[in-house]
Amino acid sequence: MRALVVYESMFGNTQAIAEAIADGLGTRVEVDVMEVGTAPTALTDDISLLVVGGPTHAFGLTRPTTRRDAVDRSGRGVVSAGIGLREWLDGIHDVPPGTAAAAFDTRVDKRWAGSAARAAHKRLRRLGFRLAAPPQSFSVADVTGPLVAGEQVRARQWAERLAAGTVERQTSVGR
Repeated sequence: MRALVVYESMFGNTQAIAEAIADGLGTRVEVDVMEVGTAPTALTDDISLLVVGGPTHAFGLTRPTTRRDAVDRSGRGVVSAGIGLREWLDGIHDVPPGTAAAAFDTRVDKRWAGSAARAAHKRLRRLGFRLAAPPQSFSVADVTGPLVAGEQVRARQWAERLAAGTVERQTSVGR
């Protein structure tokens, strides 16, 4: 079983969460982590679990305008300078049957902040993925970060549970 973690990150916070998720998944499965601009849109049959994540901008997934705004606000470069998770998901095709997926985001912990993970979760369902977990959010202290203390540990633990459930389900289906 193999997992692929695809992330979009502006200031490195979502990248740090993606790496923690990969560490957690790696306790049970082989895992690759890719920045969204380098990730393939055609998934191979050996990928049993796709985990996608990005920062929450304007109540959902980033758009070209919100990414430009992030660059302007930061006054520095960003991790994901090309396409965002929204565009990458729009390019996904030929999902292997039974492929599981889950979505996460990073966001300022405010009720009105919205959730990129919920938006990605809906897109994954429409694409035909089997949803392995509800969307998950990880908190940043402010728009540019840093991550709230303990969020990387929580991300790793979430991924360990996700991997265990995916392996268990695949084992029981394969019998």
